[in-house]
Amino acid sequence: MRIGKVVGRVTLTSAYETLAGGRFLIVDVQDRFSLAGQKRKSGESLVVYDNLGAGNGDLIAFSESREACMPFYPEKRVPLDAYNAAILDHASVEIDVAGL
Repeated sequence: MRIGKVVGRVTLTSAYETLAGGRFLIVDVQDRFSLAGQKRKSGESLVVYDNLGAGNGDLIAFSESREACMPFYPEKRVPLDAYNAAILDHASVEIDVAGL
């Protein structure tokens, strides 16, 4: 599971029927430096399926690969590679510069 920041939304003309009720978000992956408050971009963005209602600027915890499909298994088969598992209120990271 990784942490990301929602930066946008994807609009589809038609969606896979088992994914009704959710939406796709564009998420910038956050590394430890970004979470510690340093202004930097990880350079990695991806599309995440969301049925929890995350909005722009929210921090989310997302799972990837086969684990992204597990909330739907075995009732539904879904073509997902990333799934929003949680909306985070706060993430706190301290970087020890002396220990590097």
